[in-house]
Amino acid sequence: MTATTLNLAETNAFLDREFPQIQAGGRAYHLEAVGPLTARMRLEAQARFLRPGGTVSGPAMMALADYALYAAILANIGPVALAVTTSLSFNFLRKPGPGDLLAECRLLKLGRRLAVGEVLITAAGSADLACHATGTYSIPPR
Repeated sequence: MTATTLNLAETNAFLDREFPQIQAGGRAYHLEAVGPLTARMRLEAQARFLRPGGTVSGPAMMALADYALYAAILANIGPVALAVTTSLSFNFLRKPGPGDLLAECRLLKLGRRLAVGEVLITAAGSADLACHATGTYSIPPR
């Protein structure tokens, strides 16, 4: 695969149009890049994502991973709103600080009916993994 079906602007426009609720309370998720079988998304540091102790919460990281996987799939297959998550698995490896988080997504398999990917989440400016996630999406028939 040498190019994506949707470019960065097209993927962002689709996500904003179809899933405005993800940005409720103010824009926090920023899709920064899409490529062949890849996507990078940033979760902006906001107080609503922190848990006691000043670290980013597990549910915030889970949403980031799921949204990044979805963005990578859409960029590569086109605007298919009904592609849905069928499984997600998370390994929380270390506590990130209260700053932005980066999610680097790579699709491991992109078939006609299923997509499987992994997401590596780090604190911005750190190479240390905070979370490793894997997920599978069901892609509806065209």
